[in-house]
Amino acid sequence: MAGKRKLFEEVGTGAQAPVAPVGGLIDGPSRGARGGIRLWLVAIFLLVAAMIVVGGLTRLTDSGLSITEWKPVTGALPPLTEADWATEFAKYQASPEFQLQNSAMTLDAFKSIFWWEWAHRQLGRVIGLVWVVGFVGFLVARKIPVGWTGRLLGLGVLGGLQGAIGWWMVSSGLKGTMVDVASYRLATHLGLAFVILGLAAWYVFLLGRGETELMQARRAGERKLKGLSTGLMHLAFVQILLGALVAGIDAGRSFPTWPDMNGSFFPADAFYVPGGGGVWHAFLENPGLVQFNHRMAGYLLLALGIVAWVKGRKSAHGATRAAFHAVLAMLLAQVALGIATALTLAHVHVAITHQIGAVILWVLILRARHLSIYPIAGSIREGTA
Repeated sequence: MAGKRKLFEEVGTGAQAPVAPVGGLIDGPSRGARGGIRLWLVAIFLLVAAMIVVGGLTRLTDSGLSITEWKPVTGALPPLTEADWATEFAKYQASPEFQLQNSAMTLDAFKSIFWWEWAHRQLGRVIGLVWVVGFVGFLVARKIPVGWTGRLLGLGVLGGLQGAIGWWMVSSGLKGTMVDVASYRLATHLGLAFVILGLAAWYVFLLGRGETELMQARRAGERKLKGLSTGLMHLAFVQILLGALVAGIDAGRSFPTWPDMNGSFFPADAFYVPGGGGVWHAFLENPGLVQFNHRMAGYLLLALGIVAWVKGRKSAHGATRAAFHAVLAMLLAQVALGIATALTLAHVHVAITHQIGAVILWVLILRARHLSIYPIAGSIREGTA
């Protein structure tokens, strides 16, 4: 029989070495390949961002209606012979845009606009392929974390829907007397692109930290900052849609003055709609009213951004403060780019920089919102609090 232990005898003396502590079940074997999936989502994010930029250039160069058919698979192969080019050009010559606006266009000029639209569609195919290969690969290898299969599948479904909406948009410009796509369809197409981009970014943020860390961080979340950043996110999305309406009817080239609009605060004939239609049509088709709404929403977004920054700069977390500093800086830059776009009659370089700025601002707002919900605890000793 073993002797009695002394009062202060170490329990572990002569006993088996203690087992090293293990993580909780949340971060156990079910966590999957978070790092690998995160890199895959980063690739998708970059491709979608590139597609938004190429789409903007396609619109600015009036190239979007150069391909008059939707062939998701066989359309990946461009014309390879002069006969193929002649066939594609003949299809374009039957479109309203050619007959009413570009009847003097040569085959060489057609090739230049064809390649923009082809590149835009090709990027969509590449994104779809990257998603399929990655999703199926992680699924078969059983590396998708618990609770993430539906999210990643949903991202792919939205991508497929985006392709269908893209054709729905293009088809609106191939009938009647249309020489451009319907602006509201362009806004739908661009809006969904930003939804996909935002979801990819949000998932990248979430996968950058373990589930246990996220749960602990959420307890320290800042509710008021979350509310402000959520409002900022929604308003930024509305502004993106309004910007698409501006691009859809070339309203950015209609009033090259600032802060007034050709000498007036509110544009003259704001509710006039060429060809008739209800007053609500003016909100989609009148260049003055469309640009006015875009400008006013921009000012409102800046004002809300300043309010969010004032609150965010008082956050107890250094990373959160830095995130709101970045949002305000980009907001100011984006307002300046918007003004420059109007003053330069939507010069292609200025206008596309303005669109790139929208992508950057969108992600920065999402990042600030993420850190409002899941703050990163800093260290006073290391000066990161």
